This record gives sequence, structure tokens and C-alpha cells, in this order.
Amino acid sequence: MPIAILDAVMNKSRKIIAIVPARYASTRFPGKPLVPILGKTLIQRTYENAQRCPLLDDLVVATDDQRIFDHVLDFGGKVVMTSSECATGTDRLAEVIRHNPQFDQADIIVNIQGDEPCLDPVITTKMIEALLGDAAAVMSTAVVPLRSEEEAIQSSINKCVIDLNGYALYFSRALIPAGRTLCFIPSNTYYRHVGIYAYRRSFLLKYAELPPTPLQLAEDLEQLKVLEHGYKIKTVIVDSISIGVDVPEDIKKVEQLLCKPNTSL
Repeated sequence: MPIAILDAVMNKSRKIIAIVPARYASTRFPGKPLVPILGKTLIQRTYENAQRCPLLDDLVVATDDQRIFDHVLDFGGKVVMTSSECATGTDRLAEVIRHNPQFDQADIIVNIQGDEPCLDPVITTKMIEALLGDAAAVMSTAVVPLRSEEEAIQSSINKCVIDLNGYALYFSRALIPAGRTLCFIPSNTYYRHVGIYAYRRSFLLKYAELPPTPLQLAEDLEQLKVLEHGYKIKTVIVDSISIGVDVPEDIKKVEQLLCKPNTSL
């Protein structure tokens, strides 16, 4: 058993929770948390899959929609109602922690996107381990190596560069590192950012109050606000990313994955 997991098991006072933000009013796919995928809704599959992480002490959906709230209760999940004024999923997490006393003892909070029904629990576990093992980091996230030029140059794919100690140096939609030629170089290592985060409770509450920053606004990447304010983000390198649901066409991809032999989701 890895040291970080053993430490989490032995230290009963440490509490690790995951929160799944779920909005009904998605711009590209309205109502997607309640869309059916092989007999279960997207939000139910995401919730049940998230439960596979062995380090989580609690799991809750955070929503501003009564339909999602009622549905989560119906399938036996935990859910809290949040304000419709939350600008981001991170703001929604902070509101949950700030206004629900049952989470006062949480030490680490994991943000699991509500449209990630196939997220490998190994990714969640590694991110939690990263925070447990590094007191300098206030949050953690995951990156996966990019293998092709096509992916590396796509502006829709967020890239990350990391230092020798595994801390994020920068995030961008552009090709980084680019070098003098500004072209893809096969011998370089390129990382795709996986949009899942784990936070220390104290920093999550502080993060929600930090003002926007120039690079955050220029790149339209919320995590840059953390780096610009001088905080450290620990990265973990994982083998693959999950299939998220951004548009209706993604439902078929998830169904195909779920239908593969030996799939336990």
C-alpha cells in the first residue's frame, strides 16, 4: 500500500470529500446531467463511478436545480442546493464548504466534474496522494502526455508545463513548450491538462475570494489565477484521460466505452 494511502487510512482525523458540481443550464448541452446513458443518467453514473476512489470519506452533488437535486435523492446519493449565482464550479464548491457545517472537518476537497462518468479512480487517488505528501502545495491536478502533433496544437486542448518537482509552471491553450520554431518537436514532452482538482479546505475558501488575474483572463483558464497569486499546484502524471460529455454526440462515445468487455462502470 502506498505511503500516502496508508497515512490516510491510519489517520482517522483526516477527512477527504469529493463534490460534484452539476448545472442544468449548460450552454452547449442543456439538461445534460439528467440525460440517460444505458439506463442511468449522466449524473448518477458520474456519482457512482466517483465512489470507486478508496480515499474518499464522503461524496456529494452540488446543484442549483431542483430537478437534479430530487433525482440525486431518488437514486440514493447525497446532494446540496447551491446558489444560481456561482460563476464557476470552484465557486460552487466553496459555497458548499462555507455554508454546510457537516463539511467543516474536511481537509481535502476534490472537484469531480458532473460530466465525467468514466473518470478513472486512480486519477482521483493520485491527486489526493499528491496533497497528502506535499505540504507546499495548496491544490493538485492531473496531466497526461500528448503523443501527437494534432493534439498538441489544438487550442481546444489545454496544455501544461511542469517543473522538475512536479509543480505546474503554466497552463495555455497554445503549444507549450514551443521553442524557437514555434512548432511541434517530437523529442519534447507535452502535457495535456486534465480538468480535475483537489484542494486544501483553507485554500479553497481563499481561492474563491482571489481577484481575477491578467493571465487568467488572457488565456481564459481559471487555474492560472492560482499561479499568478503565488501559490503552488502539484501535478500528477497519469496514463489517460476519461471521456467527458460536452455535447450530445459524446453520449454515444460513453455508451461504446461502457459496452466494452470488463468495463465495471
